[in-house]
Amino acid sequence: MVLTDHPWPDVEIERRILAAAGLELHAGPIRAGTASDIEELVAKYDPVAIMTCWAEVSARAISLPSALRVVARMGVGLDNIAVEAATARGAWVVNVPDYCVEEVSDHAIALLLAHWRDVVVLDRACKRGEWNPTSAEARRVRNMTVAIIGYGRIGGASARKLARGFGCRVLVNSPSLLRDPGAGCELSPGIVVAAIAQVQEEANAIVLHLPLTSSTRHFVNAQFLAGCRHKPLLINVSRGGLVDNEALVEALDRGQLSGAALDVLEGEPAPPASVIGRADIIATPHIAFLSDASLAELRQRSSEDVVRAVRGEKPMHACNTP
Repeated sequence: MVLTDHPWPDVEIERRILAAAGLELHAGPIRAGTASDIEELVAKYDPVAIMTCWAEVSARAISLPSALRVVARMGVGLDNIAVEAATARGAWVVNVPDYCVEEVSDHAIALLLAHWRDVVVLDRACKRGEWNPTSAEARRVRNMTVAIIGYGRIGGASARKLARGFGCRVLVNSPSLLRDPGAGCELSPGIVVAAIAQVQEEANAIVLHLPLTSSTRHFVNAQFLAGCRHKPLLINVSRGGLVDNEALVEALDRGQLSGAALDVLEGEPAPPASVIGRADIIATPHIAFLSDASLAELRQRSSEDVVRAVRGEKPMHACNTP
């Protein structure tokens, strides 16, 4: 089997589990290559299984192996895998949908606190020798209304922590909630279902927990940002393509946002300097998922599901029906 990329220093967890099942592991580089790089890797080894972290597994890569059984995403989102091509040729597509729920929701809240408590700005000032408490513009978190767009496992965890832990009023938005006859009533104390118009009208912060699809690409665009009334903080811990970089920069310049806190950016791992270099943007390098526990769990569970598929069993986290 082929592991396209592995942004961790070794592949011993994967190798141990796969070897016990009689599978030989061929690991690509730590940093993800291009789609054509992956196609060459797949053509070289003719694998029964492909595992990928960030690298694109194209329809051509999926067409090349003579007996492909499974394509595994070592993560949650599937936007870097040609799922339809895998389904058409009879291969499973699997992911690990819940390995980092607590980490990603924790990171979203950490970014929110870093902005509202002025942590990053004051840290930079202190390091320049500027000891000036009067420059702080910290806000009381309990007074804030936070909107969460995308209410799956991670969105639900963020809502719970913000409402119960910090006392925020939390607006949650997702198509499934809005289709429910009870939409608009409280889910639990402090959490309310809201349409996008209400999010734009009332939110002091907007947290994106959406998957990236053709319909959600550039979900945050100029039109969306122009409708925001309270200069909200924008937090993205999901996928960079959800936010139009040009529209984000223009909204910050116009004062439509109070700032942005981004763990993911369109153009990563080399996002544009016009975004990453701004003082009003806090950025981390796509590590919201990361902890010692989550990474070990991801690697183990992904490898185990590959073994199930290769043995002819139904995977635990199947994302398609081949």
